[in-house]
Amino acid sequence: MPQLVILGMLCGLFTGLIILAFRFVISWPLEQLLPGGDAENFEAISQLWKFFLPIAGSLIIAVILISVSYEHSRVGVPHVLERLGYHQGQLPLPNVIVQFITGALAILFGHSAGREGPAVHLGAASGSLLGQWLKLPNNSTRMLVGCGTAAAISASFNTPIAGVIFAMEVVMMEYSVIGFIPVTIASATSALIMQLVLGSETAFVVPAFQLASLTEIPFVVFLGFVIGLLSLLFNHTVLLTVKNVRIPLFVRLILAGLFTGTAALFYPQIMGLGYDSVTQILHGDLGLQLLLGLTLVKLMITAVSIGLGVPMGLIGPTFFIGAAAGATLGYLGGYAVDIPVSEIGFYAMLGMGAMMGAVLQAPLAALMAVIELTHNSNVIFPAMAATVTASLVCRQFFPAGSVFQAILVARGLDWRRAPLDSVLERASVTSRMRNNFVQRPRMLSVKDAQAALTAETEWLLVYDESSDENEQPCKLLSAADLQLYLDQPQESDTVDLLEIPGLRKDLIPIHSTATLKEALRALDQHNVDVLYIVSNRKIAANSNPSVSLISATNRTTLRGILLRDDIIRFFTDRQEL
Repeated sequence: MPQLVILGMLCGLFTGLIILAFRFVISWPLEQLLPGGDAENFEAISQLWKFFLPIAGSLIIAVILISVSYEHSRVGVPHVLERLGYHQGQLPLPNVIVQFITGALAILFGHSAGREGPAVHLGAASGSLLGQWLKLPNNSTRMLVGCGTAAAISASFNTPIAGVIFAMEVVMMEYSVIGFIPVTIASATSALIMQLVLGSETAFVVPAFQLASLTEIPFVVFLGFVIGLLSLLFNHTVLLTVKNVRIPLFVRLILAGLFTGTAALFYPQIMGLGYDSVTQILHGDLGLQLLLGLTLVKLMITAVSIGLGVPMGLIGPTFFIGAAAGATLGYLGGYAVDIPVSEIGFYAMLGMGAMMGAVLQAPLAALMAVIELTHNSNVIFPAMAATVTASLVCRQFFPAGSVFQAILVARGLDWRRAPLDSVLERASVTSRMRNNFVQRPRMLSVKDAQAALTAETEWLLVYDESSDENEQPCKLLSAADLQLYLDQPQESDTVDLLEIPGLRKDLIPIHSTATLKEALRALDQHNVDVLYIVSNRKIAANSNPSVSLISATNRTTLRGILLRDDIIRFFTDRQEL
């Protein structure tokens, strides 16, 4: 447990520093270039700049993405989920660099973008690269991916609890006690870094709201229902764009810039992060007609841009859309009844949480984000009602899961995992390996064979000195079979461990960083029942580092053995708990 605490702190520290750098790369140029030194004041630039900035940004991003390999152009939360599901959380460094640059460019050039998606990729990669550098087992690297994700969300909004829940609800898609502690420490460490440098203010300035009367609860539920329909429209628009727009990436990005630039001529508030507009909405400073237009335009431009491949985040835009939609409904509700109701900003805040929870299918993370952003316990009950209703509506008509999961499925990658896989990938091979064996050459004297049979020995790893691969064990022999043979009269002074009667098991090597899921896959692929676990070996450039075989010339350290029965027993024990 102390090691997990230290790893969580290191991951939170690294992630906090990287997110700090990412935010600086975005805010400093905008403060120098936009009118009034306001990093979000896109509204004050000329119409010409509003139109051409997103197009120019798309052009630069397109040049970068087509200049790197396809594998290194994959970025964002879907990429993190893909690497977790198919590559044990091993995130490549080139993708991180591409995400840092292109994610910043999308915001700098006024795309309807959020910084949280790129931040999640950067944070998750910080944890993954830390695990790879320390040569940790793959299950520990997966845990560090969760730590980095939580730290990224915490640093983005100054919401450490929401960061923890987001990591487990959206990225890891599981809750575990052993993982909760380092993830929490990473999130808290990252929040501390941001507060030391930037202060303790949250991303939005939120007034102290409360529900005016319990008679408004039905309207709050209705708000959740409408937000659920909007989230459904958002998710379907993203998915349809991903599936049906089959044109080159360069053209897709230029189209995204063209759409954004055209919309910005009429609604410049959609450009950039839009946090200033969200704050205005929360204070009730925008009118009904503008709010209605912003809701629809921001939703469609953001969804289409993401579907076309702009490397940007969507959590911030869901807050914007939810705030605008909630405020719109607040205005309409106030007009419909002749009694005092809650403030417009109150409904905007409920809409923020409901939209985020529905689009990401993360109602608990959204609820905690609302609570931490407002520092107001009075919003818990209405926020729960709106967020849960919106999530249920979206879930009912969009069963693919979150928008990130839907994008993965559209790419032909199934994020859903069988219960067996989910259990086995949480444990490393070293946690279940056996050490009750001895390693012996094929030919032994009777005296040496008897000496090998100690009380602790249950297995013999046999290697053939005459083979070209004499450094590798070639068979696993039961000590009981050798004992049975030695109990019989011997006609020779030597014992051939590969010829005496007994059951000999074939075996292959696996690296000590592998998980039990990888171990089971290796056993199935090679049709064997035993693995011997090694470390300090060379890996071929195109091989799977967990299951590739070892050449006789590589220097290895034998750590233990693992039988198929050990893996099955581990899964059975977990199912009985």
